[in-house]
Amino acid sequence: MADAAVVGSGPNGLAAAITLARAGLAVDVYEGAQTPGGGCRTAELTLPGFRHDVCSAVHPLLVASPFFRSIDLEGLGVRLGTPRVQFAHPLDDGRAGAVVASVSETASMLGRDERTYRRLFEPLVRKLDTILASVLRPIRPFPPPPLDVARFGLRGLVPASRLARRFETDEARAIVAGAAGHAMLPLSSPVTSSFGLLFLSVAHALGWPMVEGGSALIVAGLIEELGSLGGRVHTERWVKSLEDVGGARTVLLDVSPRQFVDLAGERLGRARRPFERFRYGPGVCKVDWALSGPVPWEAEICREAGTVHVCGPLEEVERSEADVRAGRHSEQPFCLVSQPCVVDPSRAPEGRHTLWGYCHVPSGSTTDMTEAIEAQIERFAPGFKRLVLARSTMTALEMEAYNPNYIGGDINGGSCDLRQSVLRPTAHWNPYRTPLKGVYLCSASTPPGGGVHGMCGMLAAQSALADLGA
Repeated sequence: MADAAVVGSGPNGLAAAITLARAGLAVDVYEGAQTPGGGCRTAELTLPGFRHDVCSAVHPLLVASPFFRSIDLEGLGVRLGTPRVQFAHPLDDGRAGAVVASVSETASMLGRDERTYRRLFEPLVRKLDTILASVLRPIRPFPPPPLDVARFGLRGLVPASRLARRFETDEARAIVAGAAGHAMLPLSSPVTSSFGLLFLSVAHALGWPMVEGGSALIVAGLIEELGSLGGRVHTERWVKSLEDVGGARTVLLDVSPRQFVDLAGERLGRARRPFERFRYGPGVCKVDWALSGPVPWEAEICREAGTVHVCGPLEEVERSEADVRAGRHSEQPFCLVSQPCVVDPSRAPEGRHTLWGYCHVPSGSTTDMTEAIEAQIERFAPGFKRLVLARSTMTALEMEAYNPNYIGGDINGGSCDLRQSVLRPTAHWNPYRTPLKGVYLCSASTPPGGGVHGMCGMLAAQSALADLGA
């Protein structure tokens, strides 16, 4: 038996394993599925030759992550492609809001909002390294943040609806709404501005890249790195109880709090209750398309965007996210769409394209939202439906079946509201330790939350190493 066992081979599990192995521990990673990767896999979901990212596809937090900055990704065969237009948001009359790397160029496209946009984002981009160092870690038990981070945090507490209305143009408001929509919360909720401010600042400073060949290559690179350190990954090895890895000195679990309770069983006793109270967010319904050509967006700038937020103006995004929170399926859903072939033509046969997209739905939904999602895209790209050669859809419940960490289809690992931004996953001072000695959580249900950044795994492993005195 190895010194350390890691359950789950998503980016956080592998980051934990690499951190432990760098400290000299012998590490075994156990994955129940046939292929490693968790939310970071690539497969031919539609037709032969069309490679689709099954879950995560666009990686702004990867390039922002201290963990991934410690990895020679290119040396491991991971090449990132960053589009000229980081993301765009079409509007009904052929206009669109769009974000490019330059704050000034983006601001210049916003007319009378140019000055407001520059004044808001230029300081954030200048201080982004300091902000990221604080954001990509738990709020506790660290010391008070620097002044720049405190200012960011105070701005981030504001609901995104209010932040967006600092601007006058539909384009600027849509840009903020689309970025904040990644929170999977109503835009009237506190802390939603933090998502908009962070993702927009990262878009300007670092970009929203995709992986040439597919996101699965990130996992392949991490496994190669782990192997060079002596670590091993075992697939098709479902861990059904902590007793299955009982010989390890330390155990790190890339699982949700609900799964942790199941794995721990009676050993938890009453200590299970805080984990059972952990709240999960909405689910997603995801669609992948094989297309005969590029999406014919009316707004030309959308054709250059790696990511397109498809929904219309701020008010429509607000309605869509409020519907989901109320347990309804939006008739005009806010859709997050990725166009990998903008930077990576190898994803499809010559002249063909892949498209990736999802919308938010109530937790555990079995509703197929393909028709509603396609109607939204067709609305801003007339003729889109004629390009569809094949499609693959996963409802929220099917997303959970594919990846058990996605409780109810929640790809963020738990609700990102104000309470769970601070007390994630429980009110314990160290968010990675569990009540069981030597057992730690390292999934997206721990700080800093969802996304391909590996920081939950790295920070959990650092806690484990400190407790081991390593």
